[in-house]
Amino acid sequence: MLFLCEIFITRYCSICMKKSYQSLEGNSTNDMKQVTHRNLITRLILSGLILLLTYSTAFAQGDPVTGKTLFNTNCAACHNLDKKMTGPALRGVEARLSEDQGLDRDWINAWIRNSSAVIKSGDAYAVKIYAENNNAAMTAMPQLSDEDIDNILAYTAQEKAAPSGGGEVATTQTSGGQNEGGISNELILGALAILFMLLALGLIMVNKTLRRFANANNIDIPEEGQRKSLWKAFIKNQFLLLVITIFFLLTSAYYVFGYFMQIGVDQGYQPVQPIHFSHKIHAGDNKIDCKFCHSSARVSKTSGIPSLNVCMNCHKSIYEYTGETTAEYTKEFYDAEIMKLYKAVGWSDEDQQYTGETQPIKWVRIHNLPDFVYYNHSQHVTVAGLECQTCHGPVETMEEVYQYSPLTMVWCLDCHKKTNLKTKGNAYYTKIHEELAKKYGVDKFTVKDNGGLECGKCHY
Repeated sequence: MLFLCEIFITRYCSICMKKSYQSLEGNSTNDMKQVTHRNLITRLILSGLILLLTYSTAFAQGDPVTGKTLFNTNCAACHNLDKKMTGPALRGVEARLSEDQGLDRDWINAWIRNSSAVIKSGDAYAVKIYAENNNAAMTAMPQLSDEDIDNILAYTAQEKAAPSGGGEVATTQTSGGQNEGGISNELILGALAILFMLLALGLIMVNKTLRRFANANNIDIPEEGQRKSLWKAFIKNQFLLLVITIFFLLTSAYYVFGYFMQIGVDQGYQPVQPIHFSHKIHAGDNKIDCKFCHSSARVSKTSGIPSLNVCMNCHKSIYEYTGETTAEYTKEFYDAEIMKLYKAVGWSDEDQQYTGETQPIKWVRIHNLPDFVYYNHSQHVTVAGLECQTCHGPVETMEEVYQYSPLTMVWCLDCHKKTNLKTKGNAYYTKIHEELAKKYGVDKFTVKDNGGLECGKCHY
């Protein structure tokens, strides 16, 4: 397309120039207007062709938006734009290869589609790259078309965007509004306190003035008669004493019972973990399913703590945080926590390889049931089909996880009383469900109807 446009423009320009020259030599001055008019039309046509050529060239360079999708699908496992990973950093790779090595787009296309063939051909730069990466050949991608590669290279040619601080601005505005509200409340309370003090002072002054007026006019103010003390009257009234005593005994028993019932109930418990793992970022912002990390919850009694290799599935490539930040949780804070993970798993981010020096992460347990209580995650997650948030609360909004539910026996029994059994598609309970339908005359049953309140279900 570009080649045809160039030929057409060259030939058309030469013809137009030749005709203009002949017209200038052979015609009179009156004919100059026609020549000028023709030249103007020629220029307009040439301008349009140049714009078409420019547009075609820009289109041929690729679409960076589509290139980002292709890059994340095919390249992101081994490459990053700004950091060496399994493979080298790729931002501006085409310009570097062109300026430093004199390599064109055809070489890049051949390398991406089959790097092993380029190496075997004896290409000097290909052999050098192969040796620098520990003789690990790049995965062949013959499925990528020329247009796909153009789009990927257009994405890698983009300049690095500057980080935004929108989160900190929002935090500042919020805190400012709270300060204004606090000052307003303090002013109101202060004004009311001053008003009450002025009223009390006025009453005292009025009382003193009336007494001075009475003394000046020889008016006797009668003294109050001696009254029986309140304590002696209370002691002599046996009925009132009995009622007050019973009231204090019942109130004390209520609070003592409530205090002892809280032993072992850790609702709201939120310990500080050795690595700040944000469920808000992982489960909320990035929409990672809970069972991706806690995979044993589907098939086991416990939900399990994910091993570090599960973390490194993503964080081998994600070495810095690029999301929203606040005044408390900054980008530097999150990046430092990722470095703690690298230290624990023994990963050298500079060398892009494991050192073998590992250390366990001593996570602090949050949810803990007594030893005499049996609870099976798979029975609730797989069989009953409950969501994790049913017991653990909205973890996708928690920056730091805390115990959302009380996990008491009353709380469990209330759930068993109101939660319907999952009867459809559960062949194991088909016969039991049919018998329950005949017994109770209903189509839906709660866990209670299936023996969910029996002591042996949880205590054995």
